[in-house]
Formats: sequence, structure tokens, C-alpha cells
Amino acid sequence: MELPSPLAVINTFEEQEEGKKKNQAKVINMVPDNNRNEVEDYKLTVQVPETAHQVSTDSWLQAGFVLTTGVNSVFVLGYSGTIMVPLGWIGGIVGLILATVLSLNANMLVAKLHEHGGKRHIRYRDLAAQIYGRRAYTITWAMQYINLFMINIGFLILGGSALKACFALFNYEHTMKLPYCIAITGFACTLFAISTPHLSALRVWLGCSTVLSLIYIIVACVLASKDGANAPPRDYSIHGESSSRVFTTIGASANLVFAFNTGMLPEIQATVRQPAVKNTLKALYFQFTIGVVPMFAITFIGYWAYGASTSTYLLNSVSGPLWVKAAANISAFLQSIICLHIFASPTYEYLDTKFGIRGSALQLNSLSFRIAARGGYLVISTLVSALLPFLGDFESLTGALSTFPLTFILANHMYIVAKKDKLSTLQKFWHWLNVFIFALMSIAATIASLRLIAVDSKEYHVFADV
Repeated sequence: MELPSPLAVINTFEEQEEGKKKNQAKVINMVPDNNRNEVEDYKLTVQVPETAHQVSTDSWLQAGFVLTTGVNSVFVLGYSGTIMVPLGWIGGIVGLILATVLSLNANMLVAKLHEHGGKRHIRYRDLAAQIYGRRAYTITWAMQYINLFMINIGFLILGGSALKACFALFNYEHTMKLPYCIAITGFACTLFAISTPHLSALRVWLGCSTVLSLIYIIVACVLASKDGANAPPRDYSIHGESSSRVFTTIGASANLVFAFNTGMLPEIQATVRQPAVKNTLKALYFQFTIGVVPMFAITFIGYWAYGASTSTYLLNSVSGPLWVKAAANISAFLQSIICLHIFASPTYEYLDTKFGIRGSALQLNSLSFRIAARGGYLVISTLVSALLPFLGDFESLTGALSTFPLTFILANHMYIVAKKDKLSTLQKFWHWLNVFIFALMSIAATIASLRLIAVDSKEYHVFADV
């Protein structure tokens, strides 16, 4: 029997593919105009790769604890100083309540788009690609990874600050400098990253994280309350010249949205069992009700106790038994390690999937890859953290550059594009208003944050012991 030539095989294949495209076009053309968008939604414009990490394995409660861990991370020890001091009582309280409501609304929009087009979008960039196209895939990816990288820098700085404060409690004359403490924190984070393969493997560690969070939050609240009850009247005025106050206020607004948002909700939602949208909404309700109570408590109590003199790391302001303060600082140090792993998990997932790291986490190739890839990522993060340890400035810049666009601008605009004619005129107006206002706030906050970093860079040298 005579075999067909390679050229004939290729031509036959091309004819079959062309026939499929024509048939697909016929099917779409037979659909009424009002339903055609639903058919076209199923055509992904960007290939969504498989993942080396687990999907659809976790309960909504575990996802809720992941989100709550982010809200009540060691960053809460700085909100009295980075949010309340620049904004004062009225601005701080109103701002936090507004940020809570708007953040819940924006996260719900993203959660509802998780299965847009009939396919689960397990990464933020995949969802953006489904709605906008390939260019949005790259832009969203860049914004998200900048966001997560900056957050991880904050965790390394705070972990180092907690470790330094612990050393200072027992050694007044020769306190270890902050850059060395940040290096120790980075090494501990590397060990944890190597031993914890993916986000779903955090199960028992989420319980540990909750206990650790409660320790430093309760200690800080109790000791600050004691100090506030015994202290003379505090100064709650907003200090600084009018021009500098404008910039610090704008920067504090970026800290407000930074406090509630992860910038990686689709990645967390990917771990949730079906029905994914319904279960994620439950997790969000848990986060924005029960989950925010400890954060609100420590933020307000810290500012009430110390006023305008509140430190950007609250445990440096409180007074009390050494062993109690040491326990709180050690808890903050350990919790920063767990939290950093959560926010670094999208980077780890990309690297593991890109290089095909599957199977047992204890296999030699998996172990050696995690040591090299995750270790390298954390070495770079640690170096940047030690180089410029200006925590409040990084919070503001992160909120301005990525939290505003990812959480508010992109979420509202994606919802407009995805739902199209299903939204009423009033709903469209509301979402466009959010896009416009948060775009302006993002630009203003970026300028204010860069100014703060420039000012602090003149006051402090690199590898400063702040």
C-alpha cells in the first residue's frame, strides 16, 4: 500500500482545521445576537497552562483563614502609626470603614468572575486575559508580581523589626542591627518555603498563624490600654506643614486599601472546592466581618494610647513585662514567615509549573529546585528589604502602584466588560465612577509615596538601622 506524502498529510490536516473553523463560525452565526457573546466567551484568547499546585481541595473556611491571616498579619502592628497618625481620629475611622466596604465590594466582583467563560481562572492574569486579551495578561502579571514582591519586602522588614525588638529587650548596649535581623528573617523564610510546597499545604500552619496573630494582637492591645489609662492627655493633632500633610494623607489612603487586599484572590479561589464562587463569597464575608475585628481593635487602641507619637511598630511603644513583650515579638517574627509564604505562593506556583516540578515534594529534583528557585527569590527580596527598610513608604507605594489598580480599577472595569448589557445604567455608572476615582487616587498616591521615599532616602543611608 502506498503511503501518503508528508505534504499531503499537512494539506489534509490544514483542510480539517479550516473546516472546524468554518463550522464554528456557522454555529456562532446561528446563535441570536443577544446570546452570541456567551458562546464567544468560551474561546480563551490566551492558553491557560496547567498548574503544578493543587486546585479545588480546600474548604471555604480554610480560604477564609488564608484571607484573614493576610488582614491580621504583622502589618497590623504598624497601622496605628501609618494610618491613624497621618489621618487623625475622624479621617482614620471614616477611611477604615469606607476601605472595608469598598474592598469587600471589589473582591466580590473578582470572585464572581472566577468562572467567566465556562472555565476556572486560577490566576489573576488568566482572568484578565480572558476578558481583555494577551496584552492584559502581561500587564496584569507585572502589576501583581510587583504588588506581591513589595508586600514580601514589608514582611521581611517587619519580621526583622520584631527580631531586633526582641534582642533589644535583653541587650541594651549591643542590639543587633536591623539589616542583620532582616537577613535572619530571610533565611527562616527560605527554610519554610523549601519545606512547604504549595498554598494548600499550609493547613496546620494557618492554625498556628491564627494563634500567633492573637498573641501579639492581644499583648499589644492589653499593654497599650494599660499605658493609655495611666498616661496624661495625648496629642492627637496631625503634625507637619500643610504641603507635607497633603502628601502624608494621600500616602495614608494607599495604606488603607493595602490593609484589606491581597492582590491574589483568584489564586486563593483556585484552591477552593466547588461551588467555587459561592464558597469564596463565604470566605470573603468571614474576612470582612469576624476577620477585621482584631485589626480594627489594635489600630484604634494603639492610636488612643499614644496619639501622634505612636510608633510604626506598635510593640516598640508599649511598656510591660519583658517576657510578655518578648513573646509578642517572637510571635510577630514567626507569623511574618507564614504570611510571606502566602503572598509568595503565586511566584512559587509559576516557577514550579514553568519547570514541571510535580510529584512528591520530597523528591530530590523537587527539593533541589525549591532550594535554588525559592532561595534565589528570597535572597533578592531580603537584599532589597535590608537596603531600603522604610516600611511605611513601601506600604504606600505598594498600595498606589498595584493595590489600587488590581483591586479597584481592574476589578470594576473587568466586571463592566464581562457583564456588558447585563448591567443597568446605574450599575455601569457606579463601576465607572469607581474606576475614575481610584485611578486618580492611584496617580496621586504614587507621587506622594515616591516623595516620601526620596525624603527618607536623604535622612537614612542604605542598610540603615532604623
